[in-house]
Amino acid sequence: MRSTGPAGLRIKSPELLVAESGADLEGHGLKRTMSLFQLVCFGVGAIVGTGIFVGLSDSVAEAGPAVAVSYVLAAVTCIFTAFSFAELGGAIPVSGSSYSFAYGSLGERTAFLVGWCLLLEYGVSVSAVAVGWSQYLNELLDSLTGRQLPDALSMGPGEGGVVNLPAIVVILLAATLLVRGIRESAGATAAMAVLKIGILLLFLAIAFTAFKDGNLTPFAGAGVAGITSGASLAFFSFIGFDAITTAGEEVKNPRRNIPIAIMICIGVVTLLYVAVALGAIGALGGDAVADKPAALSLVVDHVTDSAVGGGIIAFGAVVAIASVVLAVMYGQTRILMSMSRDGLVPRVFERVSPKTSTPVANTWIVAAVFAVPAAFSSLDAVVNLTTIGTLAIMIVVNVAVIALRRSAPELKRTFRVPLYPVSPVLGVGFCLYLIWGTGWTTWVQFAVFLVVGALVYALYGRGHSRLGRAAAEAAAKADAAAEVPTPQAV
Repeated sequence: MRSTGPAGLRIKSPELLVAESGADLEGHGLKRTMSLFQLVCFGVGAIVGTGIFVGLSDSVAEAGPAVAVSYVLAAVTCIFTAFSFAELGGAIPVSGSSYSFAYGSLGERTAFLVGWCLLLEYGVSVSAVAVGWSQYLNELLDSLTGRQLPDALSMGPGEGGVVNLPAIVVILLAATLLVRGIRESAGATAAMAVLKIGILLLFLAIAFTAFKDGNLTPFAGAGVAGITSGASLAFFSFIGFDAITTAGEEVKNPRRNIPIAIMICIGVVTLLYVAVALGAIGALGGDAVADKPAALSLVVDHVTDSAVGGGIIAFGAVVAIASVVLAVMYGQTRILMSMSRDGLVPRVFERVSPKTSTPVANTWIVAAVFAVPAAFSSLDAVVNLTTIGTLAIMIVVNVAVIALRRSAPELKRTFRVPLYPVSPVLGVGFCLYLIWGTGWTTWVQFAVFLVVGALVYALYGRGHSRLGRAAAEAAAKADAAAEVPTPQAV
């Protein structure tokens, strides 16, 4: 079940990954309580939030009205990779998500770097999302009381404040709910997902009453370069759909429900994003939306000539973004739990409370660590770096599908990538295209991040790897057995 390849490449077989996690049984101390509906809501909860409520204005600044095309381009990139996630999620339904997929196909070193990038994707995006939550909380307070929190307590030093206190609060609230149990977390996420979809539908109903065709011209004033840059920023709005696969050990019938949930989430979210982008620009114009915080509230205030509508949107955004923090933190803790099982990170991350069936210490460590950048950094500082890290993970997932088709053709697959191998190859191509749009400074930052990750693996992960230790013990036993003379030799 364990194997090593050329140059000591450590690959853990998919069968072993499933067996160790108990994915076809009850799981590694986790309970199967999440239904298909809850899983879909969990996916929507992980995706819809800061990217559309806050990040829309940044994408509009790059692409103008053609931001609708940017969202479609980002969605197409996600769809091809979503096919790969669906196949792998149905075949290897464990909490490790893309980390485990890489471990079972491309080896331990690649898996560790994928896990390292997942720390960036989930962890840093939690901080970024919390910053966006703070912006809309101030908008809500303004609409309700006419007052806002002082800048010193609602913004980081880079934005003229001292500490972003609301960002810390939302992270701690999410951690509190997560440690209580997956049933409570899933129920809260489902309720918040339904509410925020309702709020976005309300926004569309209001915005399209003021829709003017003239606001969409010139449609692509910045050309293809603007659309590409807009798509790279818009991609941040889709981050989180892969979190569905992190629930592999807490979902009922994961081999069936994970692929279905991924496809439903991508379809629903794409339609919402394109409609919201067109509605906002059609009602107010691209220049009026670009680079504006709390842009959706601004549009509704303008159309209704009242702060009441904007306050309702702000309330929806507060709920929506809080649900993203909850879902993404959940994914982060489950990735760390999987890496801890393999010995690549300290064992404290794999411990599950017998009382709540949740990784309590893991959750509080994650909350404490990522509350720091949320309190002192800005949203813009981390969006591109998070985006490129996520795109790199998606490239690995597409490659993993091809690798597993060759190395484990007999593996049980409840979903198969359509148009194989064209789809995963196109998935890689679209990811590289969006990486190009992030710019060279982001490439350099990401390269440094990967080098640090490789050093962490070399100094800690490789030596503590349970797979590596098991292989070393097996080799030592084989050597010892070879040294014992046989009766014939005597």
